[in-house]
Amino acid sequence: MLLPIRTSISPRRTPYANYILIAANIILFMLSYGPHRVGPFVEPLRPWAQQFMLTPEHPYIWQFVSYAFLHGSLMHILGNMYFLYMFGNNVNDRLGNVGYLCFYLGGAVFSGLGHALLHDNPVLGASGAVAAVTGAYLVLFPHTFITVLYMFFFIGTFEIKAMYLIALKLIFFDNILQKHISTANIAFDAHLAGYAFGIAVILLLLMVKLLDSHYSDLWGMLRQWNRRRTFRDVVEDAYDPWAHARGRKPVAAKVEDHKDHEEPDLTNDPIRDLRSRITEAMNVHNTSEAIHLYEELLNRDPDHILPRQTQLDISNQLMADGQWRLSAKAYELFLKAYGNYEYAEQVYLMLGLLYGRYLNETSKAMEFLQRAKDRLTDPGQKRLCMQEIRRLQEA
Repeated sequence: MLLPIRTSISPRRTPYANYILIAANIILFMLSYGPHRVGPFVEPLRPWAQQFMLTPEHPYIWQFVSYAFLHGSLMHILGNMYFLYMFGNNVNDRLGNVGYLCFYLGGAVFSGLGHALLHDNPVLGASGAVAAVTGAYLVLFPHTFITVLYMFFFIGTFEIKAMYLIALKLIFFDNILQKHISTANIAFDAHLAGYAFGIAVILLLLMVKLLDSHYSDLWGMLRQWNRRRTFRDVVEDAYDPWAHARGRKPVAAKVEDHKDHEEPDLTNDPIRDLRSRITEAMNVHNTSEAIHLYEELLNRDPDHILPRQTQLDISNQLMADGQWRLSAKAYELFLKAYGNYEYAEQVYLMLGLLYGRYLNETSKAMEFLQRAKDRLTDPGQKRLCMQEIRRLQEA
């Protein structure tokens, strides 16, 4: 048996909506649950509550919500409320109380539809809505760690990333696999519909920016993967002009680098604040925030120079994001300030590729490529440079 018992993060605000949902489920369970004999069968619900179950053969609209607040046994509600508390608090924190309530009810409706479209038997329980919340947790907090209690021949705990626990254990093993081998009366399709709803809706909210995305959520991970793919596509055959530099030993910054330009006047508080925030954002890999702040910095001072590594990192990130014009400007500012950079020839090569392939400015592309050609020593980089020069000459 595997039971998640703790997450590595806590909500910043009190998750009132989640507490209200848990309380409502418990109260309604206490009011509706009362096993009694009907003919040869024992029904778990009081007669008045049975009309609120979802009956796919003759459903009422309100049953697509009401069924999620009924449970068939004490273990049924304890399990659902435990997982709702485990994963719902942090999702509530990200969505806000009103947003979370709407999301939870939407998950209940969608999971009910998933069951009703495929089955005729009545269904009850919050499992589908809880699955939607768990799917949302997978998208919003994939890298957080879940402490899991295991009980087999002995008892202990271990930690695992949320995306692995939820995707492999809760979705694949407990629902997809068990659906085909289990004979238990469990609404697997309602669960899977709930997971699909939670994952899809939260991804959509992040994509359209109705919900702020962070580099650590699933959408941020996909964007970072796409940036790396775009970066590779900038050069032919997935050749990375920076790979050679990464393989060489770091070289201490030359004193001349700091003499190539005057230090910016940091007495201007807004500029100093922006520089500090950009550095902080890059240090925690919040690249989207760093880019936003850099654009604001250039609006205040179009020729402002950041510290060498930060300026280079920002330039690379802009290029990977597809902001070709701003990336080229950032690279040129880098060369203007740090012309004696150990690998300046690679920056010239990147500028040549940017102007030649994406900005359609052949003359500037040729200027930078010629400078790169005269300095490059790596055979792969030089071959790429010459191929691009020939391509531009033949165009």
